[in-house]
Amino acid sequence: MNRFAKWVCLFSLFFLVTTTRSNEQEDGKTSLLNFVTKLSNGNINILGWNLSSDPCNDGWNGIKCDAQNITIKKILLQDRTFNGTFDAYLLCNPSSLANSLIEINLNNNTLTGENLDQIHNCKQLLRLHVGSNKFTGTIPESFSTLKNLVWLDLSENGFIGLLPNLSGISCLQVFLANGNHFTGGIPFSDFSNFQIFNVSFNNLSGKVPDGANGSKYSTSFISNPGLCGDPLPNKCPSPPVSSPENNQPQNQKSKNVTSHILMYSGYFLIGLAIIIILVLVKLCKRRNKQEQEQRDSKRAASVSDDSHVMKPSETSGLSLSKTGYSKSEFSVADESGAMMSSSMIIMSSPIVNGLRFDDLLKAPAELLGRGKHGSVYMVTCDGGIELVVKRVKDWTINGNDFRRRMKRLGEVKHPNVLSAMAYYSCRQEKLLVYEYQQNGSLFRLLHGEKRSKSLDWSSRLNMAAAIGDALAFMHRELHRDGIAHGNLKSSNILLKKNMEPCISEYGLMEELEQSRGINTFKGDVYSFGVIILELLTGRIGQANGVDLATWVVSVLREEWTAEVFDRGLMQEGASEERMVNMLQIGIMCLNETEEARPSIGQVALMINGLKEEDERSMISEPSI
Repeated sequence: MNRFAKWVCLFSLFFLVTTTRSNEQEDGKTSLLNFVTKLSNGNINILGWNLSSDPCNDGWNGIKCDAQNITIKKILLQDRTFNGTFDAYLLCNPSSLANSLIEINLNNNTLTGENLDQIHNCKQLLRLHVGSNKFTGTIPESFSTLKNLVWLDLSENGFIGLLPNLSGISCLQVFLANGNHFTGGIPFSDFSNFQIFNVSFNNLSGKVPDGANGSKYSTSFISNPGLCGDPLPNKCPSPPVSSPENNQPQNQKSKNVTSHILMYSGYFLIGLAIIIILVLVKLCKRRNKQEQEQRDSKRAASVSDDSHVMKPSETSGLSLSKTGYSKSEFSVADESGAMMSSSMIIMSSPIVNGLRFDDLLKAPAELLGRGKHGSVYMVTCDGGIELVVKRVKDWTINGNDFRRRMKRLGEVKHPNVLSAMAYYSCRQEKLLVYEYQQNGSLFRLLHGEKRSKSLDWSSRLNMAAAIGDALAFMHRELHRDGIAHGNLKSSNILLKKNMEPCISEYGLMEELEQSRGINTFKGDVYSFGVIILELLTGRIGQANGVDLATWVVSVLREEWTAEVFDRGLMQEGASEERMVNMLQIGIMCLNETEEARPSIGQVALMINGLKEEDERSMISEPSI
């Protein structure tokens, strides 16, 4: 009897488990059907599900089950045309799929959200993707109870309010909340577990947490006007320091005020005396310098031959022929109009040592191009030496200032900036000699007839990083001198033998532009932003009246981000996330307000952060 009773109990238990599992499957199927009905606004046939079939055994589109094809584990409905409502209750109520779901992916639809607070019932959830939809409202605090969450994507929606405080979720490795309307501070302090973190393009405020100041997060916080601190360009204001004087009695304060007045008056008189002495010393130095220059000028006129000075003949004017040889020789006039013998100054370069100006005039010269700043010729001298001569006309800078500028530029060297090898200056025109770069320019590589198909994403990113680093170095070294590039564009980015980019014609700008001071440096930032767009889009910066920056902004306004990228990059399978980050950096450079643009040093830092991410991804992609 006892044996019979045991068998009855075992049979009853098996029947109960089987019945329960069957009921759970039916409940899960019913929940899915109701869920998709709301997603699709009633168009349940959009997925081609057969209502008489089983989601797991019959492989419903967008549904992934466990290895035994019993339990629904993943709902993957990204990149569809759903424009209804994501009702979290239909999936995460206790009688639905709350105990089995580990991933929900609804990215890139046009959905709104409903009952989001019910998501906390899906305790097993590892990944939740609702990016690029039309969700609004605030994020429920109950999200913090999803202790197993590894990946949370809330990006490109209309969420408002505070960021969810998920600092208690120790497994969270990816958090994307960019492109919303979140306000307040950042409730994270430990960033050591994050592989990807992005809260850019919101309305956040306060200080960026100290744990997020590495280059890995260089673009994670941009376009939040109220945020400050590393790695952002705007630094946080120092906290006010309370003065012990505020706690002193009133009569003591009066005594302090009197003593301070006397002390500062003494400082003022001492400072005034120092200023007067400095002015007198400067005036004496200037007078001595002028007398020395006059003596040097007289000595230079008497010199007939010097291995470091090129002497032109004194006949007619300079003419470099497009088809072959220069047929005339050289004569110049000094500032007063009198004829004088002027010199071609050789900078420190072994390539042109011993080369005389007459050699340039007699060598074959090919016109490479003309622009508003002058003409460029390629000259082949004896021995096969190929040089480029930049001829600048109507530049109003006087001779002394020009020589000082060329001397200063010669002192600042960077491997990715092409330095002048020699120069000549007279009243009406300036000549500069550079080493010829046979691989042409970045403009020709991107837009020429024989456009290079080998210019992949990594190559473009490396080029942007090299140009940014070189430009940041020049700005830093020449900031006090007020010498920016002034005419930065892809045709002025030349390619060395190893195809590394090299900035040419640095510092050759109109004197009027130069007088703007720091604004000219921000003009370089804008120009670099255009170069970034050219690298990303493969389009010309200005063509047929269409401005590339205006076109890109108009496309982004319509949320067609992928449409701006070069088709070759998309076919290559380059990381769209990193391309979007680079695009954001370029857009920052193009801000119409000069003061709002970052410095080129900040831009270079952000690009190098992307480069490091790209290099790490080549070693091992994040495995979640």
